[in-house]
Amino acid sequence: MKPKLLHLLILTGLLIAVCPGKLMAQQTEEQLGAQYYNNRELDKALATFEVLFSKNPSQFNYLYYINTLFELKDFDKAEKIIKKQLKANPNDPRYQVDLGYLFIMQGEITKGRKIYENCLKDLQPDKMQIYNLSYAFSNRRETDYVIRTYLRGRAVLNDHSAFAFELAYTYEALGSTELMIDEYLNLLISNPQQMTLVQNRLQAWLNDDVDNTKNDTYRKVLLKKSQQNPDEILYNELMLWHSIQQKDFPFAILQAKALDRRYGENGQRIFDLAALCVSNENYDAAIEGYNYIIQKKANKDMMMRSRIELINTQFVQYQKTYSQDKNHLLLLKQEYIQLLDELGKTPFTIPLILNLAHLQAFYLGETDAAVALLLQAISIPNVLLTIQAGCKLELADIYLFSGEQWEATLLYSQVEKTFKNEPLGHEAKFRNAKLSFYIGEFGWALAQLDVLKAATSKLIANDALELSLLVSDNIEEDSLTVPLSMYAKADLLEFRNRDSDALAVLDSISVLYPMHSIADNVLFKKAEIFSKNGKFDLAATNYSEIIEKYPYDLLADDAMYNLAGLYENQLSNKGKAMELYEKILTQFPGSLYVVDARKHFRTLRNDAVN
Repeated sequence: MKPKLLHLLILTGLLIAVCPGKLMAQQTEEQLGAQYYNNRELDKALATFEVLFSKNPSQFNYLYYINTLFELKDFDKAEKIIKKQLKANPNDPRYQVDLGYLFIMQGEITKGRKIYENCLKDLQPDKMQIYNLSYAFSNRRETDYVIRTYLRGRAVLNDHSAFAFELAYTYEALGSTELMIDEYLNLLISNPQQMTLVQNRLQAWLNDDVDNTKNDTYRKVLLKKSQQNPDEILYNELMLWHSIQQKDFPFAILQAKALDRRYGENGQRIFDLAALCVSNENYDAAIEGYNYIIQKKANKDMMMRSRIELINTQFVQYQKTYSQDKNHLLLLKQEYIQLLDELGKTPFTIPLILNLAHLQAFYLGETDAAVALLLQAISIPNVLLTIQAGCKLELADIYLFSGEQWEATLLYSQVEKTFKNEPLGHEAKFRNAKLSFYIGEFGWALAQLDVLKAATSKLIANDALELSLLVSDNIEEDSLTVPLSMYAKADLLEFRNRDSDALAVLDSISVLYPMHSIADNVLFKKAEIFSKNGKFDLAATNYSEIIEKYPYDLLADDAMYNLAGLYENQLSNKGKAMELYEKILTQFPGSLYVVDARKHFRTLRNDAVN
């Protein structure tokens, strides 16, 4: 530690130890004076700070004292105080600024501006002096001079990226969006290591964008910069980052491919992005990414992984299209088999095996072939226990699908026991509880669900709570549990893809027990089945009935959110979708769907404006 600094610290400590009461009293007087000033009790503020400044001419006391004199238009006294400070601190530009401001307040604008200009002209390559001058101009609300100070400081320091953050903040406050973005880009070109900090700042700014103008401007600026400077890859990096934030995955894939080619990468960036596309249900963008890696042939391992993920993505996409095209499924099946024959049945290809088995059992009714395939997968040497457990869960689902409930519960129990306090074990326990529900063992199902409601996995805990509420809410008023048993039967029939039989049972509940508390669940289940089969008008009718008849029940916000999604994506009625998303925000402020509903609403509103 430097001797002078050490001496100062010791002296400060002694003052506090010897005179704590005086220091506390002064602090209290300063606070009181500031309160007088803020409450516009200017005479009291003047009396207080006049005394304080004479005892301790600190910057705090000076600013309040001089500002009070300005407010009271006591310019003669203010000039004396400023010039006294200038004499004591000839190299501090803050007092020069205050002198110039004093002349401007008295109408001598030219004289005051000349002092400002001299401050800029005389600026030295000293960061502290530059900051002091910019703060002084900021205190006098001379924003233009704040910007000029930083730009002049940049020149005298010969550092073209200096004060980039400060200038960006100032431009943001002024609403000068393009200049703000330019400063961040200017900083990153000189200091790429500041990328995370800049992205965090931009993210905060972009999130506050009601009409999407900020995001549009950001993209336009970057596109323009990229076209003007095609060799500068920074712009591609920032456009990729932004498109991911905006969930514009086709554009993100485009940027990722450009970066992959520029850096000569092996496709890992695009592979990770394609997986993100799948998780956001943007399957076309994901397929484009996987095809790029396959065609590039730069890395054998990456290419094989992409071939596996490509066909799996195509299958998931088919499942989401509500299609009933058996020929397409048979073609997918053949592609799975050909790829498995080429790659072999190994731990690496188990994702292929799982999807092929699911396709065979649940979509083509080939349960025996699916069971045989999964039994082979379980017996593959050196398979991780977690992956083997995933195969057992799929096999158990197929046993349940084909009516072999005992075999299913044995496998669920095996996985639960092996991974007792882990998410995989919780998943197995939930499926076992669901099986108990299907076959009418409601007491046993509730006992397992009560344990799962405290599960570390939020998704499992929410699913367990939802099923538990369904059972407990509809078991109390009917000791025979007939409506609930019928509903459970319909749920199992739907699981087995016997949708018409499931709908028949649900209709029977509505006829036999029209006033039962399970009525809204029946409507919701029918809507789900209709949606799965592409009958969106019928699904919308059932969701609408829930909203109309049961607006205060647990499923009301679920029904409204799903109905909004139908209008937005399947029924082509953006206006109705907007109306429903807005209702979620106003009528269900505590709903889990509020965040997503707000995003959808803003997106649709922007579309309507454009």
